Amino acid sequence: MIHPHTELRYINEVIGYGVFATQFIPKGTIVWALDDLDQILEEKAVNELEPLRQVNVKKYSYRNQHGKYVLCWDNGKFVNHSFRPTCAATAYEIELASRDIYPGEELTDDYGTLNLDEPFHCLPETGENRTVVLPDDLLRYHQQWDQLAADAFQCFLQVKQPLFHLIKPEYVEQVLAVAHGKMVPETILSTYHVRA
Repeated sequence: MIHPHTELRYINEVIGYGVFATQFIPKGTIVWALDDLDQILEEKAVNELEPLRQVNVKKYSYRNQHGKYVLCWDNGKFVNHSFRPTCAATAYEIELASRDIYPGEELTDDYGTLNLDEPFHCLPETGENRTVVLPDDLLRYHQQWDQLAADAFQCFLQVKQPLFHLIKPEYVEQVLAVAHGKMVPETILSTYHVRA
């Protein structure tokens, strides 16, 4: 589920839609959490879909560490890519604001954290050398993304958390231990899907 202080907006013909903040979302806020309305689809089931639905599922979903496709039921599926994302992925099936996000700013992910099936060619970003997201980017950039999440967790207890109740029970204790500085966050590399 995407943060309640967001909305879907049309950007342009090339990008399509994106998710934008409607109110201030401070660094460390849970901006997205996997919830029980999200669809989790087996790879075999996706590959057996007729072509049009298969293309859409693969476009709007990500793959978890088990190779299953996760299709968000709400506007979370419209979060766009950036090499300087405003959201930090974690190993706990939540994302945090990696910096303060102001009203009118777009929520973005680095698609390298999403276990893509195919390379994703990106629009150029000022100051960035990367122009393509590769399926195995988690192997290359996990330390950078782990630091982004660790920095965001330092603010976790100081901000309102309207999505806290969506943290899966098996992760609550770890998330709170990280937020209290009692442990370092589990690496995002643990979400890497090893392809056969």
